[in-house]
Amino acid sequence: MLSYRHSFHAGNFGDVIKHVVLTELLRYATLKGKAITYIDTHAGAGCFDLRSEHASKLNEWEQGVGRLKRGEFPELETYFSVIDEVNPDGGLDFYPGSPIFAQALLRGRDSGKLFELHSRDCETLTETMAGDLRFEVRRFDGFKGLIKQVPPPSSRAVVLIDPPYEVKEDYDTVVQTLADAYRKFPTGTYALWYPVVERSRIDQMVAEIRKSEIRDVRRWELGVKPDGTGGMTAAGMIVLNPPWTLQDKLDPVMTRLAAVLGNDHAGFAACDVIAEE
Repeated sequence: MLSYRHSFHAGNFGDVIKHVVLTELLRYATLKGKAITYIDTHAGAGCFDLRSEHASKLNEWEQGVGRLKRGEFPELETYFSVIDEVNPDGGLDFYPGSPIFAQALLRGRDSGKLFELHSRDCETLTETMAGDLRFEVRRFDGFKGLIKQVPPPSSRAVVLIDPPYEVKEDYDTVVQTLADAYRKFPTGTYALWYPVVERSRIDQMVAEIRKSEIRDVRRWELGVKPDGTGGMTAAGMIVLNPPWTLQDKLDPVMTRLAAVLGNDHAGFAACDVIAEE
C-alpha cells in the first residue's frame, strides 16, 4: 500500500513522546564506552519542513511540539537541542525525524541501520544522511531488516520500531517481529511506538506481549483526549530492557506534557509495567 507519508503529521504529540523517549534511550546508551548500533525499522524521510504543503495541510505540529516552551521542560534540553540543530536561524521551521535524533546523539564509533520502504521518502532520507558514513540507508522491509541485523556486531543496540499502522496486520506484525528479535538478541533495548485509534487493538497487542517470553517491558503513554472521540487520541512507547534511570526521568515529565498537550484539559499520562524482569 505505502500511501502513508509522515510529513503530514510531523511534530505532532505522537512525535513528541516518541522522540522524548528515544532521546533518553540514546543518551543513556552512549554513556558507556562500547559502540552501539541504532536500528530504525521505519525511518521515514529524516527531516520535515513544517512550512511544506503536506505539513501545513493539517498543522498537527501546532498541537504538538509547537505548544512546548523550552523553559518549562529543562529535563528535555537534549530533545530541544536536536530541534535547534535543524533550525539554525531560530524558530521552528523544521522538525527532525528519528534518524536525525540518532545522528545528533550517536558517537563516531557508533552506527545506524535505517530502513524505509516508501521510494520517495527513502530517496530523501538517503540525501539527508549522505556523507555520514556511520549510517546505512536501505529501501527494505524494516520488520525483516531488523531480524537480519540482530544481534549486531557491537552486541549493543537501540531499536526503534515505528510502523505507520496503515494496515491492520501491522499490530500483529510488530509483536511477532519484537518476539523474533528478542529471541535472537534478548539484551537489546527495543522501543515500539504505537497510536491509539482503537483502544481494543492496543489492549490486544499488549496482551500478546504479556503472553510471549519477552521480559522487562515498560510502557509510557501520552493522551490528549478521551478514547473513542475520533482520530488518534493517544500514543505510546513500549520499551524492552529500559535503562534503570528511564522511569524516574520520564514519569514526572509525562504528567506535565499531558497537561500542556491535552485538549480541553483532557490530557493524561500512563506509565505501567507490561512484563517484569
